Amino acid sequence: MMPYDPDYHEDAPTKDDIQQTTGKVVLDFGANWCPYCRELSPSLQSLLSGAENVRHIRVADGKGKVLGRSFRVKLWPTLVLLQDGEMVAQLVRPSSNTAKTELTAFLES
Repeated sequence: MMPYDPDYHEDAPTKDDIQQTTGKVVLDFGANWCPYCRELSPSLQSLLSGAENVRHIRVADGKGKVLGRSFRVKLWPTLVLLQDGEMVAQLVRPSSNTAKTELTAFLES
């Protein structure tokens, strides 16, 4: 199974589902049509391509979406890095370089 998911999905997990996860999770809030999300996607794909120890969950976010609001998502993409259901870091509309630096550190921790 590839850890990178190319599409944002409407059927989001619940906050409880997220808090029950084990291991490393990259929770990625955005939209398939979002230009910032599309711009970051190739960097994310290359960073996550060899990372078998991480789950990438892409959540289609928008008004009234409960999971996004619970993480106070306001800009896309927002990456929430989780270890065993606990938030380790939150990257709001990161540049490719910032995403690379932060994700590399997270994946190696």
